[in-house]
Amino acid sequence: MYSNIFHRISLLSLFVVVVLLPIFFLPFVNVSIETGKGLFLVVGLLVSVILWIIVRFSDGKIGLPRSMVLAAGGGIVLVSLLSSLFSGALGATLFGTMFDVGTFWFIFACFLLMLISSIIFRDPKNSRIVLFGTILSSGVLLIFQVLHLFLAKFLSLGVLASKTDNLLGSWNALGIFAGFFVVSSLFAIEFFPIAKRLKIILGALTIFSTLLIAIVNFVLVWEILGIFALLIFVYKISINANQMQGETKVQFPIFSFVIVLLSLFFFMSSSFIGGFLPTKLGVINNEVSPSFTSTMSVTKSVIQASPIFGIGPNRFGDAWALYKPTIINSSQFWDVAFNSGSGLIPTLTATTGILGILSWLVFLVLFIFTGVKWLFFSIKNNVSLETVSFFFLSLYLFISSFFYFTGTVIFLLAFVFAGVFIGLVSSTRKNGEISMSFFDDHRKSFFFMLFLIILMIASAAIGFNYIQRFVSVPYFTKTLSTGSVPEAETSINKALLLNSNDLYLRTYAQVYLAKLNAIVSKGSATLSDADKADLQSSFDQAVNGAQLATVYDSKNYLNFQMLGSVFQTAGLIGVKDAYSKALDAYKKASELNPANPRIKLLLSNVSGALNQTQDAKTYANQALTLKPDYIDALITLAQISKNEGDITTAISYAEQALAISPTNKDLINYVDSLKNGTYANTPAPTTDTTTTTPTPTPKKR
Repeated sequence: MYSNIFHRISLLSLFVVVVLLPIFFLPFVNVSIETGKGLFLVVGLLVSVILWIIVRFSDGKIGLPRSMVLAAGGGIVLVSLLSSLFSGALGATLFGTMFDVGTFWFIFACFLLMLISSIIFRDPKNSRIVLFGTILSSGVLLIFQVLHLFLAKFLSLGVLASKTDNLLGSWNALGIFAGFFVVSSLFAIEFFPIAKRLKIILGALTIFSTLLIAIVNFVLVWEILGIFALLIFVYKISINANQMQGETKVQFPIFSFVIVLLSLFFFMSSSFIGGFLPTKLGVINNEVSPSFTSTMSVTKSVIQASPIFGIGPNRFGDAWALYKPTIINSSQFWDVAFNSGSGLIPTLTATTGILGILSWLVFLVLFIFTGVKWLFFSIKNNVSLETVSFFFLSLYLFISSFFYFTGTVIFLLAFVFAGVFIGLVSSTRKNGEISMSFFDDHRKSFFFMLFLIILMIASAAIGFNYIQRFVSVPYFTKTLSTGSVPEAETSINKALLLNSNDLYLRTYAQVYLAKLNAIVSKGSATLSDADKADLQSSFDQAVNGAQLATVYDSKNYLNFQMLGSVFQTAGLIGVKDAYSKALDAYKKASELNPANPRIKLLLSNVSGALNQTQDAKTYANQALTLKPDYIDALITLAQISKNEGDITTAISYAEQALAISPTNKDLINYVDSLKNGTYANTPAPTTDTTTTTPTPTPKKR
């Protein structure tokens, strides 16, 4: 009796996670939407898994689908774990800051979701409920997002500030999800015996979704949607042809045909009419990402350096810093720290070496082969339409994730639907299940029970770890938003107690740098003994935070850049040997990000402070070689030449800078002062030596 109850609760928990994941968020809470979804996923998945384990204690049997696709998915998890263990940056690769996309635990959660879905939703009735539940929640989400376009302030709910903010992440991801809804609705309309009224509603929502896709104006969506609508059309025609042999009345797949034509029209006319609706509605979508070519270039360099396991999962940002094409420096994104590539799957494979690429290739090939094989079987026998629908939908999501960084929701749904597909296929095959009974032998029973108990404890521990990290997020967010240094100090300390990572540690160092600067601004003559003690303490804490960040992840250049900034600031207030330590830290940062002109300029500035004029020139010229239009490097070289008494060369550098930015008043005054000999009273334009973490803007295609 209890086992049946636990089984139903496990099923219900997983169903709620799958269906509500797209629309779930925590309104008016100081955490991001994706962080809230992560909490929802972890809690729901753990409840389902733990209850499933409890049921195993009752029936003494474990049943798993016999599937090569599932085994290949396990191979991805294994490779991800090994790559993480050999990465030298366990903290960043195992869990990341907050269950980051690409970490080992995220990949493991994807596999676990696929596995448990294949077990629990393998019954056609349950799978149909999941399909229609997902369609319902997706329709609600899309209606809400369209209403949000016109009532952005009223429907912000404390988390959606602009028109393009949505519950899925990026604006383009919303377009991909709208395409997913269209494909799922087409299957429901064309193949499932549903009421005519429901077909009309789904048809209206399908048109509604295509309108939203046009507003998003992401060409990739029209390409993929058109292909899948065409596949559904051909599939329906093939089934109709098979039914006609039995003289059965069939219907022409009009909805699929219309979607094919609409997709073709928008794809062919994207440059002409693509921007019409976004312009009329005032929708601005400026998203950028590395191109596919750049992503493959980085992947190639990673394989050359670490061929077997790569540099570790969740380290695309480190790989980009090490191997980014230097031509990027000629664009406005030259100092953007991209943490993802052209697509989600290429991002995952870029850092896990040859084995990572092969594991994904084997998984996808087996998945597609199994799906195509089942597709032809269903056409011939006109059966298992649910199985085909889940194959098509998961394939749509996997393809989207290959060409675009779709985010957590779409990627997780891809694994859920793949799991349901695997479960349905195995349930219809003879010997399609691997069944293991352990109550018939006391020795086997002992080891299986021990394994299940360990698995349950491990699941609970992981859940607790995530919840602890989740609780740290509001404190970290408050640190960034507060204008009070004491409040920021209190908040970041609380965040670090709950979740120690390099992002928090860098922020910790910045907080104490701000505190140090606030004390210094009072003036040395007015500092009391308490102020001096506080000054020393703030400096020690800033150094400690930055150094701990480098220990946590010694492969991240931002950590060493932060450490260099701390010592450089200390050098400005006369701390002994601070500039030398800053130079060492910046050199390490430059090793980890060799094509970054900003770090070269930081090295030049510190070398100048140490009176190492020749080194300062060398570093500034290196920055200029990497980025010929780098105004700050030109001004630095002009200053060095001026200090050496070479005014002619200083004027030459200053005029080059002015040619790049001819309307810059500070540059105009600086050039005039050099020419007129009044430069002693004219400060040089301030060079940009900021060391804050650059944040990539979203993707634009």
